[in-house]
Amino acid sequence: MFENDNIAIQKAQEGDKFALERLIRQNNGLIWSIVKRFKNRGYELEDLYQVGCMGFIKSIKRFDTSFEVKLSTYTVPYILGEIKRFIRDDGPIKVSRSIKELNIKIKELQRQYLLNKGKEITIEEISKILKVAKEDVAIAIESSKPVESIEGAMNSKDNGDKAISLIEKISTGEDEQEKITNKIVLKQVINELEPSDREVILLRFYKEKTQTQIAQIMGISQVQVSRIEKRVLEKMRNKFMGKVRIAK
Repeated sequence: MFENDNIAIQKAQEGDKFALERLIRQNNGLIWSIVKRFKNRGYELEDLYQVGCMGFIKSIKRFDTSFEVKLSTYTVPYILGEIKRFIRDDGPIKVSRSIKELNIKIKELQRQYLLNKGKEITIEEISKILKVAKEDVAIAIESSKPVESIEGAMNSKDNGDKAISLIEKISTGEDEQEKITNKIVLKQVINELEPSDREVILLRFYKEKTQTQIAQIMGISQVQVSRIEKRVLEKMRNKFMGKVRIAK
């Protein structure tokens, strides 16, 4: 693939505009795939694409052709970071009026359903009652939630009542230079886990389940969950630090 053409990257780094433009065209699909993650946030996608291109250009200028890493892997954090900085500096994430109005209807429906039925209404039921697509229902619900990430805090009895995050659990505590890079690397590490190990980590740190709750879900003992968690976190920590060294 052209993205691994070190000569073109070196030319772009030396100021060759044609080489840089060609690199952008070759990675156009990658940039757009990241931009589309921010759909329905109140911004024109074309504007975010231009911002993403700026992040891509920054990654080209800093890319070391001796790295044992693909340009696409290296550049993703820069594109993401540039877009997130743009949204952060421009103010809170914007939500369209139609989504806001739909969210109001959903919240009222959820309240009435819980009051009358004693249980939470599903997205499928909301979709049928309001006659809107399930995807739109999901987007409206998510738009009202605070933006969460792998840095989101959770409480753990193993750490007293202090709020901790998954990235804190596997990090050495060093001052990482690129938080965005760390997030991408951590996602890769999680995806490489065995299905059962990944389920424990996702339930524990993303669904914020206790070890006892996880044990009930998976049909094992709390002690087994604790052992799995410690073993997997150690494995993740080693892989995480190895990948971060390569990415830097």
